[in-house]
Amino acid sequence: MSIWERIGDFVARISASASAGVSDLAEAVRTVFSGDAELRRRVAFSVAMIALSAKMAKADGIVTQDEIRAFRDIFEVPPEQTRNVARLYDLAKRDVAGFEAYAEQMARLCGSGRANCMMLEDILDGLFYIATADGVLHEREGEFLRRVAEIFRIEEAHFRTIMARHVDMGAGDPYQVLGIARGAPFAEVRKRYRKLVADNHPDRLIARGLPQEFINIATKRLAAINAAYETIERELAPA
Repeated sequence: MSIWERIGDFVARISASASAGVSDLAEAVRTVFSGDAELRRRVAFSVAMIALSAKMAKADGIVTQDEIRAFRDIFEVPPEQTRNVARLYDLAKRDVAGFEAYAEQMARLCGSGRANCMMLEDILDGLFYIATADGVLHEREGEFLRRVAEIFRIEEAHFRTIMARHVDMGAGDPYQVLGIARGAPFAEVRKRYRKLVADNHPDRLIARGLPQEFINIATKRLAAINAAYETIERELAPA
């Protein structure tokens, strides 16, 4: 059974409950897939991206066609599962529970190692990708993403590094993308760059249990890292 068939069955089960809500979804991921840690991570990631995207759309009040296309860039949903994904999206969007409660429950899926849980960074990166698909990070979207980062225990410096991959932050942007201080020796920049390329290789994401669809995010992430390094290389590399 494919991951999307699993999610379809899961959404159908949740939707059958009259009291279903976003918080119920988060807890259900933990209980329904309690016996399979890898499957739980993959379903949790997909559910989080869909539900938090809906919550973010509600935060700024507008869902643009660019954001819809960005969502589809991440998730290549089989036609037969489109209705279930739409059902989950609508459920999350209309649920009265605040997104903070849902993000908190999703974060707990990482256990005590939340501060180092790569799944949470991947969720935030994907949300940034969707939020900026129309070329602008709106104020309410920025506030939403910052609050999600706080709940995920992603430090401010790391948050700004993630944001720099999606938003033009001025002259310091390439250094921010690499997460390195302006003025660092070129050898240090190169070492940092190589580590980021290794850490963000698509194969690493698959090994972390993310859906195949997230490869598009990994590709764009690497493109931002490569572009930042090339900019610094032109500035600092010995002639």
